[in-house]
Amino acid sequence: MLPEEVKKQIQSAYTQLIEARSLNPRPGQRQMIAEIANCMASSTHTTDLNAPVCVIEAGTGTGKTLAYVLGVIPLAKKLGLKVVISTATVALQEQVILKDLPEILAACDLDFSFSLAKGRGRYLCLAKLDLLLQGNDSQQAIMDLYGEELDEPDNLDQGLYEAMLIKLSTGQWQGDRDEWAEPIANASWAPVTVDNTQCMGPKCSHFRNCCFYQARESMEKADCIVANHDLVLSDLALGGGAILSEPAKTLYVFDEAHHLAAKTNNHFSAYARLHSTISWLEKSDNLLSQLDKARLLESPRFHSVFKSLSQAITQTVGELGRSCLLLEQFSESLEVSSRYDNQCQYIFALGQPPAPLMQQAEQLSKLFKQLLRGFEDIAETLKAILEEGNSVKAQQQAQQWFPLIAGHCNRLEANLKLWLSYMSLDKTTDAPTARWFTITENAEGVEIALSSSPVLAAQTLQSKLWGQCAGAILTSATLAALGQFDMLKMRAGLPENTRYLKILSPFDYAHAARFIVPKMQCEPSDYDKHTDLIIKALPKALKDDQAALMLFSSRRQMLDVLQGLPQKWADLILCQDDYQKSQLIKYHKKRIDEGEVSIIFGLASFAEGVDLPGKYCTHVLIAKIPFAVPNDPIESTLAQWIEDQGKNAFMTLAVPDAAFRLVQASGRLLRNEKDSGKVTLFDERIVNKRYGRAILDSLPPFAREIFQQDYSL
Repeated sequence: MLPEEVKKQIQSAYTQLIEARSLNPRPGQRQMIAEIANCMASSTHTTDLNAPVCVIEAGTGTGKTLAYVLGVIPLAKKLGLKVVISTATVALQEQVILKDLPEILAACDLDFSFSLAKGRGRYLCLAKLDLLLQGNDSQQAIMDLYGEELDEPDNLDQGLYEAMLIKLSTGQWQGDRDEWAEPIANASWAPVTVDNTQCMGPKCSHFRNCCFYQARESMEKADCIVANHDLVLSDLALGGGAILSEPAKTLYVFDEAHHLAAKTNNHFSAYARLHSTISWLEKSDNLLSQLDKARLLESPRFHSVFKSLSQAITQTVGELGRSCLLLEQFSESLEVSSRYDNQCQYIFALGQPPAPLMQQAEQLSKLFKQLLRGFEDIAETLKAILEEGNSVKAQQQAQQWFPLIAGHCNRLEANLKLWLSYMSLDKTTDAPTARWFTITENAEGVEIALSSSPVLAAQTLQSKLWGQCAGAILTSATLAALGQFDMLKMRAGLPENTRYLKILSPFDYAHAARFIVPKMQCEPSDYDKHTDLIIKALPKALKDDQAALMLFSSRRQMLDVLQGLPQKWADLILCQDDYQKSQLIKYHKKRIDEGEVSIIFGLASFAEGVDLPGKYCTHVLIAKIPFAVPNDPIESTLAQWIEDQGKNAFMTLAVPDAAFRLVQASGRLLRNEKDSGKVTLFDERIVNKRYGRAILDSLPPFAREIFQQDYSL
């Protein structure tokens, strides 16, 4: 039960916030606050194996950030728990940390501290910066081996690194990549940052001034940590409490929670490019020779270690070569699931690898384990040299070599993870693992990439989150599909005690917007005719609009429509392929502010997270019902498994997912209570098919105009 003092504190803060902003209380917002507080209050006396979890779909305009902050932080402080607010992206993180939380604190008497959490990869490593700026030949030779993706040492931006050092030494910069005045290219940033395996922690000579650990120190003292889904998943993969607070002492808020399951699958997936790995291993052999010659590890034992590692590398290279030949043979008997330019993709049915590939995987797993143990042995010895402090020169050398050796450990571990996932069959009681490979041919030769991924995040989240944390809130403007939470429950493995709440948007959809389905007499499966009809329809559909957003499900159709339009219309269009997303939106708004007509052409990434309020978007046009790409390895494997369970995969997966995507896409229109406009869908299936009617009924209650416009002529 919610403690009375917490209840009064929440009520008082809400009243103050409403008065400070001169707002009217929102029933949905108050309902969301109450649901979160009451559900999380059971975290200390639940008898379930799982912590309390509540799922809240809060329609656009609810004010969900304020609701979950008021609903969870006062209670967490009372219970002695941390709050982790997790967003889908770093950009959303910064909105919460720079705008939302400061505004809440300024307008009421709530007292809490907060901090931004980012992974090591967003912070500069002082040891690597120091190494780069020293610039002698031996150090540059080491840097050349940091990875195939980096530029040659001579091409590294020394001017940028010198500017970084000046900004750091004068206190004008704290080493956060996102706070540098100009965007930093990945090729320039990679040489001056580390991952968790490369970081030496307290053993590093720069530890006292470390950018990452200084940021982490402030985070550990905060009541509320603002993270992102990827960082939370990284922490959970390490057992929890390694980066963020311990799950058992944490209440999590997952904003934009519809991304959580897919990000979990991606985080626990495995991938390797086989020919690139062969090249990297050959470089690693050269690396070991250099380390041996450096005479840093003078124990006789290490001469045999280097020799055995060199032999294992030779064996591994040979086995990888045989695996490439094997996969090329499989490609002759498997159907191509997708083809793009010079790349073909092949999916193993139900994720089951052939027996010969499983045998290769077993052999390669043993070899990568041997390599990993050897490199970990070297890394631990380098750490010991750093601790002993008998020789300053030896310590300096060890500090230079450690991140490189640790980086190799990381890559060896990733390869081991991949081959272990191909070594054995999945349990028949569980959802399968998707397994597939791609073959790419280019001027440099052939590359084969092998991949695997869970098809459902259920097991991962059940074991690492729902069964470990003090409580969790999942929220977004769109979480349900076809009005139900079944898809989310299946994909995320939500516990049985989960509480669900759907809060409708306060917007007056019926009066503010129209949902238009014109007559086409053509289904999208007839690609040429459907594309031609859209080209002919757009000048008519857009004639009264200054600002519009056109969403496509395929890049091919987007480009074909753009190319087919009359030049005077094509000149009005900003295409996703021509600009970065932020630049495109900025340019679009500038054109509207100057009284020009501007139309955005975009794909799925523009169907969510794009905020174009008021005059910046009065018409959203959607080429067709956004069904998922049928050849996606994860979704196709899941669909096969669903069919084997005796269910209809199209109705169980494809239709609810398409309904979810269409709600998101149409949600780009009304961003605040004063907005108005129309949504046009060039797809008659939403009316003519039984499943289409179910999708139509799951949309917000727009005023409908069905077949009142005829574009079939």
